[in-house]
Order: sequence, then C-alpha cells, then structure tokens
Amino acid sequence: MITCMIKQLANGWVKNSFANRLRQRRMSLLLDMLSSTRPPISVLDVGGQEEFWKALDMSHWPQLHITLLNLFPINTNLPFVSSCVGDARSMTMFADHQFDIVFSNSVIEHVGGLRDQKAMAQECLRIGNNYFVQTPNRYFPLEPHFLFPGFQFLPNTLRAFLHSRFNLGWWKRRSNFYAALEEVESIRLLTYRELLYIFPGCNIWREKVWGITKSYVVYSQKANHRLLRTPLRAAAEP
Repeated sequence: MITCMIKQLANGWVKNSFANRLRQRRMSLLLDMLSSTRPPISVLDVGGQEEFWKALDMSHWPQLHITLLNLFPINTNLPFVSSCVGDARSMTMFADHQFDIVFSNSVIEHVGGLRDQKAMAQECLRIGNNYFVQTPNRYFPLEPHFLFPGFQFLPNTLRAFLHSRFNLGWWKRRSNFYAALEEVESIRLLTYRELLYIFPGCNIWREKVWGITKSYVVYSQKANHRLLRTPLRAAAEP
C-alpha cells in the first residue's frame, strides 16, 4: 500500500500528481528558454522520448523542430519531431553549436561513470547554443528509480541483492544477482559539486521538495525565468 502511494506521488505522467506538478514547474523554465529564442528553433533532446513532447502543448511553436537522440531507433509521429541513433558521450554527427537548445531530462545519471558524464556534458556544451540538463540530486533521501530511501548509499552488492529479490520502484526484480548488479551499477546520481566540475562555470537551479533539493537543472544564461534569476554558488551546497 505504501509503495503504491509513493509510486502514485512520484509518477510524473499522472495528471495532478505531486511529481507531475514539479515537472510542469520545471518545464515552464524550458518554455521560457524557447520563448527567448528567435525562430526557427532547433532542439536536440538527448535520451528523450516523443511522449514527453506530446504531453506539452507545442501548438504555439510552429517553427520548432526537435531531434531525439537515443542508443536505439524509435518511431516518431509528431511532424516536428525526428529521431536519430547516437551515443550522448560522443555526438560527432553534430557540428559545434548546431542546435539552438540541447535538452536532457534525467539522462546523464545513466551514461556511466564520472568520466562518461563529463563527456556527455562537454558534448552538450559543444553542440548547443543553449542547454537545459536536469538530473536528480544524489543526496535526496528517496532514490528516484527504485523509490527506496537511501538506496543510492548502500553497497552495490546489497543493492543488487535487493533488486534480485524484490520489485523496487519503477524497476522489476531481475532473475539473478549479476543482472541486478548490472542494472544498479548503470545509475550514478550526481552531486552539486560534480555538476560544477563537468559543467564548468554553469548555472544551476535547485528543484526543492519540503526544503530539500530533489533535482538540479543545469542551464545556460538564455533561460531568464523568475526562478532562475539568482544563480547558485558552489558554497551553497555540500
């Protein structure tokens, strides 16, 4: 019962859920960035899905084109969305500053270790004139994938054991320990200082829940939303 309640609150696709309200607030920042960009507007969504853009009302952006980049091909139906295959750590098919905005939502924590995450960050900065990269905060008490308090701080072997025995959050239990270990090791949540390291000189907005930072948005100066007008300083976070 408690797990179902947590999943209901944490599901960003359920209308009027707590997570959905947070998502809408966060997306207002993206829309502000779009409104500050002269059309036609090109957006690269790194690791994105078409359903995300279907959930937003993009009818007011007739001169907008979105390119989805994923490790695997996906079908698209919206006329302003196309898809390509590539690796976020090395997007060599794109030229410097090819896109007006590089957007990524909860992806960079999945690309590997800190070196891989740094490679993705550098590519986002290289390809986009502006950028908007969101990722969960490692120090938020509830791990966002397994919805298990403090799960990210447990030893990998214990996390794999639990994942191989139980359905946790959005992830179904794996059939054996090593398959579970592979999955838990595929997620590396980032800290504030790590984001400053891989996005040098960046601006960071903290998305807070009950006074605790739930996630971070790394953004370019193009975003001028009222929530972002006071860039955070490194000393403000551990």
